[in-house]
Amino acid sequence: MNRLVSLTLLVGGIILLIYGFQASESIGSEFSRLFTGSPTDKTLWMLIGGAVAALIGAGGLFRGSKNA
Repeated sequence: MNRLVSLTLLVGGIILLIYGFQASESIGSEFSRLFTGSPTDKTLWMLIGGAVAALIGAGGLFRGSKNA
């Protein structure tokens, strides 16, 4: 069960990173970067959340199960 949760976090994190990178190239994010110097909050949360979820998922997969 632990590996399933880790794999789900890894895949979900990768998907969030992909959406975050795509959102960073959007018109709204470009305007936000033009006026504030940083992309939109939504873009930042997707990138940060995706990175954290992917790292936790990868760590769980590489750490392995204590029962096995």
